[in-house]
Amino acid sequence: MREFIDVTGKTEDEAISKALAQLGLDRDDVSVEILERAKSGFLGIGSSPARVRVYHGPEEEEEPAPRAEEKPKAEPRPEPKKESRPEPRQEPKPRREKPKKQERREDRPAAPKAEEPRPAPVPADLGEEVDDEKAQAIRAFLTGLLEHMECSAEIRVYQPEKGRYKVILEGKQMGALIGRRGETLDAIQQLTSYSVNRAGGGRVRVQLDAEGYREKREQSLQHLAKKVAGKVVKYRRSVTLEPMNAYERHVIHTALQDVPGVTTYSTGTEPNRRVIVAYDRTAAR
Repeated sequence: MREFIDVTGKTEDEAISKALAQLGLDRDDVSVEILERAKSGFLGIGSSPARVRVYHGPEEEEEPAPRAEEKPKAEPRPEPKKESRPEPRQEPKPRREKPKKQERREDRPAAPKAEEPRPAPVPADLGEEVDDEKAQAIRAFLTGLLEHMECSAEIRVYQPEKGRYKVILEGKQMGALIGRRGETLDAIQQLTSYSVNRAGGGRVRVQLDAEGYREKREQSLQHLAKKVAGKVVKYRRSVTLEPMNAYERHVIHTALQDVPGVTTYSTGTEPNRRVIVAYDRTAAR
């Protein structure tokens, strides 16, 4: 076995250095085993030095394991010769005719083709873009805001009717501008409307959209309103919806204004104002 010495020190490195100094060897000539690591303790209490074991000297070579004696292989016994008998004559088998193919490839009906993806619905015609004073103010404000948000988008401004401007943002990764349930888009729309109307020249309404989110959200709210109205009529109990902005509450009210047995009203204060879908007992009679 190799020889070794145990040395202690404040740190592992110090203990190893002491051992090398005692042996007069280099670090490559020894192998080290750390028995205990140094502990600093708290304010010197409970501290303990490091202890290492340093092996030195030539390593013992392992003797090769003795090989197992090979047993002589048994010689194979000669097999007895078989008498050759004349093989019986086999008559040729009649050929089987291949069945005729009933249908050719040309006669087979063509496999149905996979349905091609339908194009996205075309938005309503908003006419040509406008470039009046309000439209220029809208573009200028949004351009600066998007630069601060480090977002790039093409700004298109339309005027479907007098006093109302429809702004559409086009580009990649519009999800960051839309936000969760359109919260970011609503905030940008509110800031744009405030900036444009603060400059004077008559108050206008600004509507902001990206990737057709408004239309998709409106369809989703209409579906939700019909579903909730069915539960209200069935169980004759009121249902309070999640907080919505003024536009989304208007969609709910409009969708259920002609539904018998149901009435709607809003409660609470912004931004937690909600729509309540209630059972109308007078209309159900």
